[in-house]
Amino acid sequence: MHLQPSLEQQVFEHQTSAILVISRELTILKLNPAAEDLFGVSGQQCMGQGLAELFIESESVFANLASTTPLEQSFTHRHQSLVLRGGNRLIVDLTVVPMETDGHLLIEIQPLDRLLRINQDDRLINVQETTTELVRGLAHEVKNPLAGIRGAAQLLERTLDDERLSEFTNVIIRETDRLTGLVDTMLGPNRIPKIAPVNVHKVLEHVAQVAGASMDTHRGIEFQRDYDPSLPDVDADEDQLIQAFLNIVSNACLALADTPDPRITLRTRALRQFTIAGRRHRLVAQIDVIDNGPGIPEHLQDRIFYPMISGRAGGTGLGLAITQTIVRRHDGILECHSEPGNTRFSVILPLTFEDNSP
Repeated sequence: MHLQPSLEQQVFEHQTSAILVISRELTILKLNPAAEDLFGVSGQQCMGQGLAELFIESESVFANLASTTPLEQSFTHRHQSLVLRGGNRLIVDLTVVPMETDGHLLIEIQPLDRLLRINQDDRLINVQETTTELVRGLAHEVKNPLAGIRGAAQLLERTLDDERLSEFTNVIIRETDRLTGLVDTMLGPNRIPKIAPVNVHKVLEHVAQVAGASMDTHRGIEFQRDYDPSLPDVDADEDQLIQAFLNIVSNACLALADTPDPRITLRTRALRQFTIAGRRHRLVAQIDVIDNGPGIPEHLQDRIFYPMISGRAGGTGLGLAITQTIVRRHDGILECHSEPGNTRFSVILPLTFEDNSP
């Protein structure tokens, strides 16, 4: 017989902050899904383990919990630093509450990084939308004169008696066509996404194969996979996702040109209760492309998604701008974190696509 979970259980499981129930001996008794996501473990895996098994370093915030004196009232530590077993450092607000019924302790952990991340993502989205509007306005102002110049060059070519002079009109026509194509590229894909269930791992394998085939074999870039096999299909346009990830991976390959033992890691994770552009999604897919190259110069990190901004000589600066446009058309967000030896581009996509276009 299937029993409906109690209201208390439903509230526990749907809290967005990480919640743990532990014994006075600091043994883990229960975790909610948000805690499982935060620590990268399953509740069953942690059941009965000591609390210290989750952390490398915890600033002694849990040191007094195992004292013989019963904890009579709750307390909160703000802006505490926790280092997880995986090496990730978190800044959190941490609250400990004694449970009157059984003497256990309830620990609520609210990562401040996530709140900062939401604010940063909102800023990135606003910047991207503003940039898109500017590019659209620029395209309108530039393409009309270019069309006039091209038409005038064609008319001029027909009136020329000397065929040798046609070489100059051909130059004008070719250059106007090139500039028109550049403006179209800045606008990104010009068709509505064809949404269907897409296996993200299939997309990444295709991208790795294409990128690997186009690289010089002596460069020896190693592709590593760190896939979450439980990740469901994502509602997306497969061709546009391939283009987006190919832009990211191609940039990573170029950045690794002078790196010893160059490596690109493709990683997928499912995240619960994630907010994008003010909308909370029950489940999203996070797809990371990580390289061990020199990193992005600090003065470029806030501008790399702008069109025409490039960190290398000869770069057009359009690849990431186009990728950003594609991700936004899928209601997602594109993030970048970079330091020497570790540059990570993260594409975060809702599993279910909702067409909000006018």
